Amino acid sequence: MREAFNCLVSKSSVRIVEVGPRDGLQNEKSTVSTEVKIELINRLSAVGFANIEATSFVSPKWVPQLADAAEVMERITRRPGVTYSVLAPNLQGAEKALAARADEVVIFTAASETFCLKNINCTVEQSFERYAPVADALKANGVRLRGSISCSFGCPYEGDVPISSVIKVAKRLQALGCDAIDLADTIGVGTVKRVKELVRAASDEIPIERLAGHYHDTFGQALANILASLEAGLGVFHSSVAGLGGCPYAPGATGNVATEDVLYLLRGLGLETGISLDEVASIGDFICTAIGRPNASKTGAALLAKRTLRQPPDDSA
Repeated sequence: MREAFNCLVSKSSVRIVEVGPRDGLQNEKSTVSTEVKIELINRLSAVGFANIEATSFVSPKWVPQLADAAEVMERITRRPGVTYSVLAPNLQGAEKALAARADEVVIFTAASETFCLKNINCTVEQSFERYAPVADALKANGVRLRGSISCSFGCPYEGDVPISSVIKVAKRLQALGCDAIDLADTIGVGTVKRVKELVRAASDEIPIERLAGHYHDTFGQALANILASLEAGLGVFHSSVAGLGGCPYAPGATGNVATEDVLYLLRGLGLETGISLDEVASIGDFICTAIGRPNASKTGAALLAKRTLRQPPDDSA
C-alpha cells in the first residue's frame, strides 16, 4: 500500500474531461434548450476545464436531445486552450464535426459484441471498418481522434468482459490512430481490483498518458476506482457536473461520477486540476435547476447547503 500511494502522490496534476454537456444530457427525457446547453458549456470553459465533451453528431432519430449539435458548436464562446470534443459515429458525423470546427472527435466501440450491436448497430469488427475513413478524414484535417471502449469492465447483456477483449480493442484503436483511448465502465460494475488489473494491462500496450478512466457510479464505486487508477499511474478521468448522465443502451446504469466529487477527492490528495470546485458546484446547481432534476453530487449538495446556511435572513418582508 505504501508503494501504491508513493506512485499516486508523485503526480502533481490530474486532467479532468468534463462530459456533462454530451454524455450527461443525452439521456434526459425532457428537451433541454439550446440556450441552456450553450450556457452550460460556456460556464464550464470559464472555470478551468481544458477538455469539454460538448455534443454529438448522431442521428436525431437515435439521440433527439442532441439534434441541435451544429447550432451549439456555432454559438458557444470558445476559449483559447480549451478542447471542445464531439461524438461522431460515422463519416457523415465526422464531416459535420469538421464543419463545426470540433477540436477532437470521439468514436465509440465496445469490448462486448452484444453491446456494440445494441449501441451502434454493428459488430466490433464492423465498427472498425466504419471508423477507418473517419480516422483518415480527421488526420487529414489535423483534428484529434479519441476512441472510447464501452463495457470495459462488464456488459449488461454478456456479464463479465475479459481483460484480453478490452486490450485487443484498445490496440486496434491505437493502430487506427487514436490520440487517446477511454476505458469506460458503462454500467458502473468496476471494482478496485479489476480497475488496477485493467489499467496496468492496458498501459503495458499503450502509453498510460494516452489512457483515460470513464467510470459510472451505479454501485457507488466510481471514486474508489479513480483512486485505484491513480495508484496504477492513470492521470486522466472523465466526469459529469452534478453526476448527470446514463446510457440509453445500458439498462440500470446510473450517471457518470460527479465532477464535484472527483475534484473534492483530488483536492484531498493534494493533486492539482486547475479547476475551481466552488464554481463547479454553482454550475451543478445551475444545470439541475434548469432541467428540473436533483443534484447527484454529494459534494455539490453539501457545498450548496453550506452557502444557504451562511446567507443572512431576508428582512425585506
